[in-house]
Amino acid sequence: MLSRLFLGVSLLAAIVALSFAGGASAATTCKPPKYPGSGYFTSLSVTKTSCSTGVKVAKAYYKCRVAHGVKGHCGKKVLGYTCHETRRSIATEIDAKVTCKRGSKRVVHSYQQDV
Repeated sequence: MLSRLFLGVSLLAAIVALSFAGGASAATTCKPPKYPGSGYFTSLSVTKTSCSTGVKVAKAYYKCRVAHGVKGHCGKKVLGYTCHETRRSIATEIDAKVTCKRGSKRVVHSYQQDV
C-alpha cells in the first residue's frame, strides 16, 4: 500500500514538473550591455538563445543602424537575425524597441539614443 502511494506521489510530481518544463522557452531578462554611443540600452531579453548572443545582436544592430547616421535605420539581417524596430522620436532623442528573430530564437532590446 505504501509503495502504491509513493508511486502515485512520484507520478504526480513528474506531471507537475513536466507542466513547468514549457517555461524554458519563456523570455529571459538579461543585463543590457554598455551603449557604444551617446545613449543607453534600456532593456534586453532573449528567448531560446543566450544572453551573450543577445548582447552581440544588440551591439551588431546598433553598428548597422548608425552606419546610416545617428538617426539611421538598419535594413539588413544582423548576425542572421531579421530585426524590426518601433521608435518614438523627439528633436533630441530616439526611444526604440527592436525585435530580432532567427527561427524560434528571439532577441528583444530597447534603447534611448541622444541625437
